[in-house]
Amino acid sequence: MSAQVAVGKLNEDAASSAQLAKLVFFSLSLGIIPIASYFASLKYLWNGNATYAALTAVVGANLVLVGYITTSILDDKRTTAPSPPKESKKTQ
Repeated sequence: MSAQVAVGKLNEDAASSAQLAKLVFFSLSLGIIPIASYFASLKYLWNGNATYAALTAVVGANLVLVGYITTSILDDKRTTAPSPPKESKKTQ
């Protein structure tokens, strides 16, 4: 019985570390992408127009957020997949 508990604990830890890695990745992306897109678009795309560059940064931040929400929903669907019904005493 304790071996089954140990295997379950390992699976929980692996899932938790994967979720933590995803959170760290999207957190860094949320900090880097808007700033990089602002300065890159300010210099190369919009020729110094700060308003359009700021809008580009906002779009970049929103894309990161939509990506995080999408992966979270897909991950939640994967982890909460319906399990086959267990047999009760009546169905045995």
